[in-house]
Amino acid sequence: MRVVQMRFLMLDMPVSHAAAHVGPLRLSVLVTLLQSALVGAQQAPDEPLNLKMSLVLQEQISAETRSRLPSFVAADRLTGRPDLETVLEGKAVLRRGDTVIKADRLEYDQTTELAKARGHVLINRAGNVYEGPLLELRLDTFAGFFDQPTYHFLLNNAHGQADRVDFLDEQRAVIHNATFTTCPRLPGPSWMPDWILKASTISLDQEEDVGTATGALLSFKGVPLLPVPYISFPLSDQRKSGVMPPSIGLDTVNGSELSVPYYWNIAPNRDATFTPTLMSKRGVNLGTEFRYLERSFSGTAQFDWMPADQLRDSTRWAAKLNHQGRIDSAWTRNGATLNLSLNRVSDDNYWRDFSRTDDSLTQRLLANDATLSWGNGAWNSMVRTLKWQTLQDDAAPIVPPYDRLPQLSTRYARNNLAGFNYAFNADYTRFKSDTTLTNQANGQRAFGVMQASYPITQAAGYLTPKLQLHATQYQFETPLSNGDTAARRMLPTFSLDSGLVYERDTRLFDRSLRQTLEPRAFYVFTPYSDQSLLPNYDSGTNDFNLSTIFAENAFVGNDRISDSNLLTLGVTSRFLDPATGAEAARIGVAQRLLFRDQNVTLQPSDLPLAEGLSDMLFSGAINWDPRWGFEGTVQFNPSTEKTVRSTLSARYSPGSYRTLSAAYRFQRESSEQLDVAWQWPLNDLWGDRGQKLAPGQGQGEGRWYSVGRFNYSLNERQLVNGVLGFEYDAGCWLGRIVLERMQTSSTSATQSIMFQLEFVGFSRLGVDPLKSLKDNIPGYQNLRVPAGMPSRFSNYD
Repeated sequence: MRVVQMRFLMLDMPVSHAAAHVGPLRLSVLVTLLQSALVGAQQAPDEPLNLKMSLVLQEQISAETRSRLPSFVAADRLTGRPDLETVLEGKAVLRRGDTVIKADRLEYDQTTELAKARGHVLINRAGNVYEGPLLELRLDTFAGFFDQPTYHFLLNNAHGQADRVDFLDEQRAVIHNATFTTCPRLPGPSWMPDWILKASTISLDQEEDVGTATGALLSFKGVPLLPVPYISFPLSDQRKSGVMPPSIGLDTVNGSELSVPYYWNIAPNRDATFTPTLMSKRGVNLGTEFRYLERSFSGTAQFDWMPADQLRDSTRWAAKLNHQGRIDSAWTRNGATLNLSLNRVSDDNYWRDFSRTDDSLTQRLLANDATLSWGNGAWNSMVRTLKWQTLQDDAAPIVPPYDRLPQLSTRYARNNLAGFNYAFNADYTRFKSDTTLTNQANGQRAFGVMQASYPITQAAGYLTPKLQLHATQYQFETPLSNGDTAARRMLPTFSLDSGLVYERDTRLFDRSLRQTLEPRAFYVFTPYSDQSLLPNYDSGTNDFNLSTIFAENAFVGNDRISDSNLLTLGVTSRFLDPATGAEAARIGVAQRLLFRDQNVTLQPSDLPLAEGLSDMLFSGAINWDPRWGFEGTVQFNPSTEKTVRSTLSARYSPGSYRTLSAAYRFQRESSEQLDVAWQWPLNDLWGDRGQKLAPGQGQGEGRWYSVGRFNYSLNERQLVNGVLGFEYDAGCWLGRIVLERMQTSSTSATQSIMFQLEFVGFSRLGVDPLKSLKDNIPGYQNLRVPAGMPSRFSNYD
């Protein structure tokens, strides 16, 4: 205890006396106060100190730890009485944990933990800084007040000034006659931030990460923008309950729109958002979204209700549920998985009238799907029900798909059993639909597929023979055209897949590369079976590309199995970076040789494929430089010497927030389209090629960005879909204006305008266009990505 006593004895020595002996050196004295200094002294003499390893500094200090923390003081002059009070004068500093107080004069009462500071007072509390002339604060409870302070908050980089701050406790404070902005302070007495919030009171709750303001007025560029009696705003990226900023928009169908969402943070794993929307041409729409996340299940439920739509003179509604869950079971190793996807709307016109609603509710085919699946070793099984809601359009009717009520399936797969790979699939499905629209009989289908293959793999290539047997049984509710109420089909398929891989090192354009040559031959044989009378419940034609050209069946689904006696030949050459394996370029070609006609067709009226050579497929890609990318596929008919279908695309992305992409799509006698999309800084056009402003970087040095996408039909000579907009980044605020045109039918389209002001670290006003920009522009980047929670040590003083 002698060392501690000597420290206290030094308190009574005037600094002037000490200076006479040590010269003009500033005296810094470490004071370990009684309640904290004795923490170590109270430890048994022979008991060692317990130290804990940590990879990171401690961001949060618990109340128990804080009560035992030592206090450190330093000043030019120090007077007082040990264990009672201490007076610091001249560059006074008091530190305890994450709190630092600096002042010209500081009085500290150790018995009440009250600190009084005057003259150029600064307090840094976990990175939040307050400065002013007068402070009184109790260090144990962090209760007190600060007169005429300026302040700077760590989490959102906001700052301002006030008449007074009342500290209620460690987490809460009330600021009176306050200002609030995230625009960085610039030199000069006439500086004014681009945006500023003035309020009678601002209450801060660091525990909930939320601020509330009363008697508030939001001004932008000196113009009063939003007077509100009460507003809440986040202090970080954490969720909070409260009224969210209003959204204002303009739409050719809905008219003027005003939405005022309310967010309810029910629990850390549950929340809800209520969004009433007033549409000048439609009426009021009430939207609700509920999200939940539990240990074994999660999901989202949405419901929109418009009680009186003036456009259709009816009640409109939409409902959506997505649920994923795991069910523990003793007879399955990993339990069972339940997935629900339910989508329903009130009428056929919903997809056209609410084009900016959730994507799954603006389609003409709405799936209502419930699937229970489980696995046990090599077995995987599933029970499923699928029911469609089809939204019809008199100008363009569609044939509804079949409901599956229910579907039962199981699969068994084992690999490398004595060198063989085995698989078995079994499925039973009851199909049901409106027979007046499908012109086919509803019925039940059961099938089983057994297959065995023997892959032979070597370093230079592979050879895989495979034998497959497909057996199908149908039972119909009404007779077929030939009077049958049942049908059977059994077909074997033999395939032989083979390929070689050659490699060599080469140089191209002064670059070291590894070139491959990969020839491939694929033979398949399936005997012919007349399937023209069978209904088509789920089959469709495979797209003709370099993947499906090596498939055994020309159709997807299980109602059509193509008769095949064909050989597919192809070759691919790649140029690879030998260090990383990245593909710098690729070129490939493939073609089928049919040894006989392929007579099985999807519909009886379709023409069979004639024997001989098929169309040729060419593909290529170049990624020589990470900034550039080119890709293309061409389907060429050698008989007519004409291109049947082609797709060419290119992209250029030289840096952040700079992307340009273009695509050309052609299908003979069907469509021809040109698609261009971009995000680019307009400042580049006049030579300012600097990077985007970071949050808090100089005000008045903003950058303009152009964003857009145009999908143009060359056949119809008209714009199909289009997005055009501009973004402005001023550092502490962002501005966006986006015009969007969406084709909703062959004769109608919807135009809308979205305008948004984002006050960084505070709030957003307007209609958020970010979803539209991300959906339409490949590689689009948000100008302001959350940077995460800053550390209090980043503002350590």
